Order: sequence, then C-alpha cells, then structure tokens
Amino acid sequence: MNPAPVVRVQRVMPATPDVVFDEWLDRESLAEWMCPRPARCVAITVEPHVGGTVRFDVDDSGTSVLITGRFLDIDRPRQLRFTWTNSNWPDPTTVSVVNVAFEPFGDGETLMSIEHSLMPPDKFGEFQNGWAKVCDQLTTFLRGE
Repeated sequence: MNPAPVVRVQRVMPATPDVVFDEWLDRESLAEWMCPRPARCVAITVEPHVGGTVRFDVDDSGTSVLITGRFLDIDRPRQLRFTWTNSNWPDPTTVSVVNVAFEPFGDGETLMSIEHSLMPPDKFGEFQNGWAKVCDQLTTFLRGE
C-alpha cells in the first residue's frame, strides 16, 4: 500500500513572517483569501490556541462544504499545524493535517510553505491546485490589490 501523497506548496509572501502568520488567525482576513475562488468562505471560526477550533463554511458554486479542524501547534511566527476534515470527501470523518511554515526571506518577505497530508489520495490534484490558488490570493491580499 502506497502512502497518501502530500500536497506541498511554497510561495514568497510580500510581508514579514509575523504579518503573514497573523493573517492565518484573523477571520476577516481569511474571508478575503482562504477559499480558492470561485468558492467563498461564508462563515469562519478561528480559536487561535492549541486545541482551538478552525471552521470554514464554504459556498463552492452553490455546493455547501464544511471544513473543520483543531489547532495542533501555534508557534508564532514560525508555524501553524491544524487538522482538516472536509464534508465533501467520500469519508467525511477522514482527518488530514495542514502544516504552514513561515521563514524570513529576502528584505521583509516570507517563504511560506504549506504541507497538507493524510488526505484521500484521489483529492491530491484538487488540493494541490486549491492551495496554490489560496497562496496567490493571499499574495494579492497582502499587496493590497
């Protein structure tokens, strides 16, 4: 049996690690960039402490999707780890893990690395593309565009 693939996406963000990190814990900010368009986050819950809830109620072109999880690690401004379940997966009780790392890069920039593991193997391509879009949307948001 082959292990499930791990989605890996990296981007250089136009802000320092503390700024980029904080965007991941701010509900209003997340509403602007977290859901890969054309999907929209219609409600967001973030309890930024280990064991705290993360929840995204998503409207994906008329389909409701519920993403829930719990924070496993919050190490400002270096790392966030949280579980991720998705109501649209064949087995919606599948628990995957998202790890986001923030490293200083260049002059006032951040190398942000996302790894999403333990998801259903048939969802790899969808999530590879989704996380890439999320990174692009966050870049645009940080630039104020």
